[in-house]
Amino acid sequence: MSKKIKISETEDGTMLFNVDPIIFKDHYEMDYLHSYAQDTPFFSGLANGLLLGSECKSCGYKYATPRKYCMYCGNETEWLELPSVGRIHSWTTCYYGSQAFLKETPYNLILVEFEGVNTLFLSRLIGVGQENLDIGLEVKPRFLRNSKFKATDVYFVLSDEN
Repeated sequence: MSKKIKISETEDGTMLFNVDPIIFKDHYEMDYLHSYAQDTPFFSGLANGLLLGSECKSCGYKYATPRKYCMYCGNETEWLELPSVGRIHSWTTCYYGSQAFLKETPYNLILVEFEGVNTLFLSRLIGVGQENLDIGLEVKPRFLRNSKFKATDVYFVLSDEN
């Protein structure tokens, strides 16, 4: 004979904001231990005001974001300090963001191209309204004074601003 197993239930319910489709509020929070492993130099660089990419010494391909192995030849890459100035390759204005960016909405995300680097770098552009954005504008990285060891520790400003 099998024993019946029940999950304990609480008295509180869920508040629906909409029925079709169902929309409800659900709070979710947890602590998570994470290792950057081979990408540690990238995040250490951000904490020290350096923007590092990766370069494959075998085939010469240069990445604007950290990468342990080259996606073309498979060889191990080496760290490369990215140029101090880049250009806007593309951009979008975000009207909704994660909890970290809600106070900043709307905000601008840009893809930055660097001279001699084969891939693009995604980041926020600060201090510029979308009406003043254009492809090709020169931008430079800025870094949070108190590093959080996250990709958002770097952001960009127009290069003619301090």
